[in-house]
Amino acid sequence: MRSRPGDGGAGGSGSGSASTDPTGADRAPLHNNSKEKKTESPSSRRGCCLCWCCCCTCTSPSSRKQEDGKSKEHVCLDLSGVDSDAPPPTLEDIRMWGESFEKLMGCSAGRKVFKEFLRCEYSEENILFYLACEELKKEKDAALVEEKARLIYEDYISILSPKEVSLDSRVREVINVKMRSPNSRTFDEAQMQIYTLMHRDSYPRFVNSSVYKKLAQLNNNSRKDSVA
Repeated sequence: MRSRPGDGGAGGSGSGSASTDPTGADRAPLHNNSKEKKTESPSSRRGCCLCWCCCCTCTSPSSRKQEDGKSKEHVCLDLSGVDSDAPPPTLEDIRMWGESFEKLMGCSAGRKVFKEFLRCEYSEENILFYLACEELKKEKDAALVEEKARLIYEDYISILSPKEVSLDSRVREVINVKMRSPNSRTFDEAQMQIYTLMHRDSYPRFVNSSVYKKLAQLNNNSRKDSVA
């Protein structure tokens, strides 16, 4: 007989707590709000490390369905910081990046895309060193050449630098000797070694990455000739 009143009492206390206990009343809506926030902010809305590539990589599948379909055919390539005199790469150009490392590195937009990929692989220092060497070769002023050479050494060659590139001992010794009187070609051997490293190690992963395939529209039947 006690079990029935006990059950009723439990039910009564439960309903009573929901109506009279402010703490209990407040907890229920807070719990529901937290669920709603989770559904409203999918993880795909968090900025990804490769948001330079295409807008659709940073949106959820449900949000893509709400678009007019252009995201499936149109690649939005951020060209900020790219040589303004160079024309935007066409879709054919981008696909050529996947066939030739030389073409990738020879294109200002391609270098930017590859640099962002390396940044996500924590090896951005390789292309930064390569590009710094290219800039050094263009410098004609002897004083600036020496200054830039020493900065490159401190940033990418010194073992104390957090951005030190991976070079063999022989090349390091060559650089140490040349740094006694640096010139615009001081880092030629080191630059070639890093270029080869990127070509053999990072480039194949870049070409096979989902990011590049989406950028090159290799997984759809788009016939667009260029990207914006």
